[in-house]
Amino acid sequence: MDIVQELLQGSKLALSRAITAIENEYDGAFTIMQELYPHTGRAHVIGITGPPGAGKSTLTDKLAKQCRRQGKTVGIVAVDPTSPFSGGAFLGDRIRMNELTMDPEVFIRSMGTRGSLGGLSLKTSEVVKIMDAAGKDIIFIETVGVGQSEVDIIKVADTTVVVLVPGLGDDIQAIKAGILEIGDIFVINKADRDGVERLNNELKMMLDLNQSAVDWHPPVKRTIASEGIGIAELMSKIEEHIGYLHSSNELAIRRTQRARNELLALLKEQISRHVLATIMVSGEFDSLVTSIEQRLQDPYTIAFRLLSNYLR
Repeated sequence: MDIVQELLQGSKLALSRAITAIENEYDGAFTIMQELYPHTGRAHVIGITGPPGAGKSTLTDKLAKQCRRQGKTVGIVAVDPTSPFSGGAFLGDRIRMNELTMDPEVFIRSMGTRGSLGGLSLKTSEVVKIMDAAGKDIIFIETVGVGQSEVDIIKVADTTVVVLVPGLGDDIQAIKAGILEIGDIFVINKADRDGVERLNNELKMMLDLNQSAVDWHPPVKRTIASEGIGIAELMSKIEEHIGYLHSSNELAIRRTQRARNELLALLKEQISRHVLATIMVSGEFDSLVTSIEQRLQDPYTIAFRLLSNYLR
């Protein structure tokens, strides 16, 4: 039995092996994604994002446990900083979710960003699809917490939860990062800290100013995730958003846009790889770089000429 069939029949080992194959671009990885794709599209993907130190890991852990109490299977993609030595994830998030790892209906995968901006690994979308095909009902993506670049989550998640905390200048951070535009639900975690009322009021004021024509107005919820306070109420609000996405057809709109973006990204990647492989083998690339650096040629003309030659 091949890895795809084993995965579809519930093998956690096959699930882990498939993700490893995709992350490392092993031979056969492309075929795995081709065969799994018809089995995707059933899971609801929840993004947990926000600045470092906001308690995203603890919140994700508590929400996952809440889902399990409801009988839902869970996948978690914990995007960690990349080790400068091994190139792998630091695995900090998986350690914090140690209790969940004992649950056979929960699958956690830590991924390094590998230099990718936006708080996500470039392979995150594929890993989500693999977990989806494996039958997970809810998939959480916890981003690494990179501040101003952390908006890529909307390209993958159906529901985006933005986590803020009092006392870290989060009101300014929200404006800078464009977080107001990406958040479906806002959470003020560590709500027992000083400054929670100020953050709550400023956040609501900014959301009121930013309100668009859509029917969903992002709510602001308070939690103390370390103590499990506010988790049930937050999960209820997430479920309300899921209902809104289905009833308003917004989910179909978002996923259509996501499919368009994924196709364009794949085309760009494949074209780039083939063009680079051609000019790298010929030894032409280095000489072109030298001519650009010496201002003998401009990069725009060279890029257009290379692409034109390749497409012919």
